[in-house]
Amino acid sequence: MEHEFKGYALVLQEGADPRTGGVAIAGFTTAGMVGVIAASHIIKTLKLRQLGTVLNAEFPAVALIHNEVPKHPVRVYQGEGIGVFTSEIQFKNEQDIMFASTVLEWFTKGGFDRLIIIDGLVGSSDVPTGQLFGVGSSDAARARLRTSGIEPIQQGIVAGITGFLLGEGDRLGIDVTALLAEASPLYPDARAAALAVEAIGELTGLEIPLSELLENAQTIESSVQDVIENSRTMLPGPELDLGNDPSLDPSVG
Repeated sequence: MEHEFKGYALVLQEGADPRTGGVAIAGFTTAGMVGVIAASHIIKTLKLRQLGTVLNAEFPAVALIHNEVPKHPVRVYQGEGIGVFTSEIQFKNEQDIMFASTVLEWFTKGGFDRLIIIDGLVGSSDVPTGQLFGVGSSDAARARLRTSGIEPIQQGIVAGITGFLLGEGDRLGIDVTALLAEASPLYPDARAAALAVEAIGELTGLEIPLSELLENAQTIESSVQDVIENSRTMLPGPELDLGNDPSLDPSVG
């Protein structure tokens, strides 16, 4: 079966070969900024190179500055046997299916074997307990979660881009795993991101050092918070509300 929805345009850099194979990782701007922080850490630690940018006329006209270099907010990075898809600002909920479809097109063109999505969820208490949950679209994905000691979700609802990708993974026979780290709804949660990155290492065998992420957690959280505040004043789109976009029904768990 083929995916039936067309995504946004993925514009590759000159001479870039999209076919990488291996593991694809996606992180988005959701609860606690867990996906974005984790994706950024993986990109930096594994020294992945930017392969392309996702563009659309409906996107806000904005560049995010990283180490003096301006970047479009939605980008893909790849290296040998690994790719990372990241979106550093939050878009309208109506765009979730288009974004998910873009990820699937990137996944297919890249020749990846499996997709791991890093997401945050807001629990029922005000203080996160540091729990990590997992959902797999295939028997193999669910088996890896059990082997790694990651708590599977038995019943519940996963919303947004992550939910759509999980559903399509089941429908199309694609190996999709979602890692949902319980995160604070009040600030970017680098510690929850570290929990997810550690799990990726266990699931894939990739060596991803965590020391820098943990040591600089407060700085990272402050830096991402600055991006959030700036986006609120600069972007014409909806304001980012970390506390009102749980990726999972908080009653689950």
